[in-house]
Amino acid sequence: MSSRVLVLNQDYQAISVCSVERAFVLLLLDKAEMVCDNPTRKLRSVRQVFDCPSIIRLFRYIKIPYRNVALSRHNIYKRDGFCCAYCGNRDGLTLDHVLPKSRGGRDSWHNLVTACGRCNSLKGDRTPEEAEMVLKMKPFRPSFIVYLRDFAGSLDDEWKPYLMFN
Repeated sequence: MSSRVLVLNQDYQAISVCSVERAFVLLLLDKAEMVCDNPTRKLRSVRQVFDCPSIIRLFRYIKIPYRNVALSRHNIYKRDGFCCAYCGNRDGLTLDHVLPKSRGGRDSWHNLVTACGRCNSLKGDRTPEEAEMVLKMKPFRPSFIVYLRDFAGSLDDEWKPYLMFN
C-alpha cells in the first residue's frame, strides 16, 4: 500500500496528501467519503474486498491557516527539477546563493538555486551578472497548491481537477 491519496476539505479544496492506510481509517471512522477510487487496486481483508481510495473528502471543514512550503534543500531541488539552474547538469548538485551571503544574500526562496559544483565554483562570490552566467529560470516561492500539483511527484489524472487554478 505505497500509493497516496489526495485529501480534500469539505469544500473540495485540496489540503494534503496521505497514505492509503490513513485514508482508509478516515473512511471507516465515517470522517470522510470516497470521491474517487483507484480501479486498479483493491484492499483485502480475510473476508472482504474494499475499493482503494484515490481521493477522499472530509465531512467536517478543517480551517487551515495559510500554508507555506518549507524552505529546505530538498524542496529547492524539487522546485528546480533536480538540475543546475545555470547549465542544466544533474550531477554533483549543491545550493547556490544568487546574491552571495558575503554581500548580504539571505537563505530564501528568491535567493537560493540548485547549482552543479562546476557552476557554483565558476560563479564564486559574484552575482550571476558579474560572472556572466544566466539563470535558466527566476527563483520563486511555490504556493502549497503549486507544490502539490507540480512538485509532489507523479499525480493521478483524477487529482488534476482539484489541483488547478481558476
